[in-house]
Amino acid sequence: MPIGLPFQLQDYLELVDWSGRCLREDKRGAIDEQLPPILERLQIDPRHWLYLNRNSESRFKSLVGATHSVRSACKQFGKRWAHGIRDCARYLSPPITS
Repeated sequence: MPIGLPFQLQDYLELVDWSGRCLREDKRGAIDEQLPPILERLQIDPRHWLYLNRNSESRFKSLVGATHSVRSACKQFGKRWAHGIRDCARYLSPPITS
């Protein structure tokens, strides 16, 4: 048995998303069929998601997320900066639109 999932991450995410949309009697709820896929809702490019999954330990040392969330958490914890903030901006922050 190979280490990890025997298929690509993107396929796994689609499977999890699809499974979460299924209604069952023994389940409290489901993801609304009208909602777009998870990465689209989070405004994360699938290629960035794959990169981060392969490199997250080397790119981030503490906080990970959208830049505004990381900065807010730094302020709350009294930290002056977070290692990896540029990668948060590059890979996890929604694009700025005018």
